[in-house]
Amino acid sequence: MRRRTLTVLAIAVVGVPAVVYGGWFYYLFIGAFLVGGAWEYVRMYRAVQVEPSEIVTMGSVLVVATARFFFEEAAIPLFVLCVLLAMTVHLISFERGRAQAALDFTVTVAGIVYLGWLGSYLLDLRQLPQGAWWWMLVLPIVWGGDTGAYSIGAVYGKHKMTPRLSPKKSWEGYFAGLFTSILVGAFFSYAFSALGHRPLGGMITPLQGAFLGLVIGGLAPLGDLGESMLKRQGGLKDSSNVFPGHGGFFDRIDSWIWGAALGYLMIQFFIL
Repeated sequence: MRRRTLTVLAIAVVGVPAVVYGGWFYYLFIGAFLVGGAWEYVRMYRAVQVEPSEIVTMGSVLVVATARFFFEEAAIPLFVLCVLLAMTVHLISFERGRAQAALDFTVTVAGIVYLGWLGSYLLDLRQLPQGAWWWMLVLPIVWGGDTGAYSIGAVYGKHKMTPRLSPKKSWEGYFAGLFTSILVGAFFSYAFSALGHRPLGGMITPLQGAFLGLVIGGLAPLGDLGESMLKRQGGLKDSSNVFPGHGGFFDRIDSWIWGAALGYLMIQFFIL
């Protein structure tokens, strides 16, 4: 427990200023998690004798994230070039005798899409007008859902939700987490739009915040379950042990990715 707490504090000491100040600081903070997650992603597949390209996967995630943050107009062309590069690398691998090169290519591209393209919504969210405040609305919804699900599920969880993927998760915990996410969304929306200097004043209502919490709280757990699927397939408990008591980079951002992508799209198309 002490290690877990110290790890959270260490991440917060770097993460909070990164979110507040944005720019290069924030890009480096999130970029480290995305590239680190890509390294772990390759490692998880290698545990089951699949060989995605480590250099192409990690490099492409970095390229796509950099383009999305600094050169948005170049993001799609660079993403396409990364996919073509992946195909080229695995064609060469097949020619050199790797019989499963086609499967390797598919896994490499999936990593680029998931951690590079979808993961970059963590960067896009901070780039919105008043982005730091939107970030501090969306991510607490994810964390609130996780906390509610764990607190209630650990004590009252009776009905297993996903016995194969994550045996400890229960429907009681899931609905508790959903309720908590709705409350967090409504409360933070009210606080940021009606209290103090009202950074999101006129941009969001508590009802919209509750709806945001409903969607994110309902779907973001799939990010955690998706990573569990990858770990179960590879026979791994955590994606790595980079963070004592918390696993690896991918373990930290599995739900963040879903929360940021869903939050960004909802804010862009239904709120702003």
